Amino acid sequence: MRKIIPYDSRLKEFARKLRNKSSLPEILLWKKLKKKALGGYDFHRQKPLLNFIADFYCHELNMVIEVDGKQHYTIDHSEKDARRDAALKVHGILILRIPARDVLSDMEMTVELIKLTVEKREKELGLKQ
Repeated sequence: MRKIIPYDSRLKEFARKLRNKSSLPEILLWKKLKKKALGGYDFHRQKPLLNFIADFYCHELNMVIEVDGKQHYTIDHSEKDARRDAALKVHGILILRIPARDVLSDMEMTVELIKLTVEKREKELGLKQ
């Protein structure tokens, strides 16, 4: 059983707003993840975790998927991402970062990468043999 990851409850309203104005890559990827479409796992979008909001989170896999737009490739943002990732990893969360351009240019490859990551995570957690 996965443990509950704490979060700042003040982020709930902001997460709701983010869900209503998602980027195109996030919207397109959500269509592939919602309704347990990927391996039967329940992903949530714009999920508050600790003091952050993850683009997509799966509780069963304790896994975050982040769709990184061009702003993530600045030095300042890269440092923030590294601090955030380190804080989440303390809770055993696996973070998969996918460039937004990959979602837009090759959805099939993006979904395959996620499937492979999910299969590896299943083995790590002993969910499937």
